[in-house]
Amino acid sequence: MSASGSTATGPRTVFVQGNEACAEAALYAGLSFFAGYPITPSSEIAEHLSRELPARGGRFIQMEDEISSMAAIIGASLTGSKVMTATSGPGFSLMQEALGFAIMAEIPCVVVDVMRGGPSTGLPTQGSQGDINQVRWGTHGDHSIIAITASTHQHLFEATVRGFNLAETYRTPVVVLFDEMLGHMRERLVIPEPGELPTVDRLRTSVPEGVDYHPYLTREDGRLPMSDFGGVHRYNVTGLYHDMWGFPSTDPAIVDDLAHHLHDKLELRADELASVRTYGMEDAEVVLVSYGSPARSARQVVHEARLNGQPLGLLELETLWPFPAGVVRRACRSVRAVIVVEMNMGQMLRHVKAAVDAPERVFLSNRVDGRFITPRDIRRVLRIVEGQGE
Repeated sequence: MSASGSTATGPRTVFVQGNEACAEAALYAGLSFFAGYPITPSSEIAEHLSRELPARGGRFIQMEDEISSMAAIIGASLTGSKVMTATSGPGFSLMQEALGFAIMAEIPCVVVDVMRGGPSTGLPTQGSQGDINQVRWGTHGDHSIIAITASTHQHLFEATVRGFNLAETYRTPVVVLFDEMLGHMRERLVIPEPGELPTVDRLRTSVPEGVDYHPYLTREDGRLPMSDFGGVHRYNVTGLYHDMWGFPSTDPAIVDDLAHHLHDKLELRADELASVRTYGMEDAEVVLVSYGSPARSARQVVHEARLNGQPLGLLELETLWPFPAGVVRRACRSVRAVIVVEMNMGQMLRHVKAAVDAPERVFLSNRVDGRFITPRDIRRVLRIVEGQGE
């Protein structure tokens, strides 16, 4: 990683891959434990952290597979560490059972999925956005999850820090999701000086030693204080439905309350958790909805259209789950058409159609061949859509 114009205390300007930007953001957020298994196209995250994390007093472990990697970060999080693992689609599939455990047991952790073409081993060295619905529904049972993404290295840095903050705030796994194109391209990144971006520390219980500690008794603000496992409190952790002490329960009232808690703490905050970026939306008659690296091409199309006097806008999603349906509905309420730009068969298209008032005016511009979607690809669909409106 090369640097220029950096100082000992101020921001550092570097020229890095997206994977390295993600790793640097994790360190900035306070990462102290990483467990992972190399897999293209995410391996540079592990490589970077294998050097940098031990040098900063943290722990790096290469596990034997992705199942054990997920289990390791769950255990480390319970002992009080900020934790992360990184993988790609096939490895993310292996993590699903343990991910469900972390959701049920409310264990903060960050999982990075750098998407490649699938299913199966697919296209290891080429990009895709085929894991969008897997992130939402990959583990069994009713649950909610937070998944965030970005389209530039600077925004990816901010999103990764935000991912750690959300994991600690809501005691939940957070998936940082981006594609191979962003992971492997290189561009300028300004690493903020410490304190410039807010970071959320673990909320630890104030219950003293010798007094009963209820690990699943929420405060008025909805947060669950934690006690470091192996510390002064003894408590139970399970993937079964459990009471406020953490002990398994089949009591219908307890099961119902916990099921709604796990769902509501995120889904009822969908608007609050939503992060979007808008370009030219103030008077847009046609809106592009995109996320990840395809949003880079969408921005170029909007820029060129605006120079030619065309009222085109872009709504770039940075929070994918919980899906920001209210934000999308309001942004697209008065437009003639919406074009969803993504690198899959329309996984986000379905959710946009469900959110807007006129789903018949929502169209898809996509590629599923492992190649980067270009402005030309988007303009081709845009011409068709505008022709239908004449």
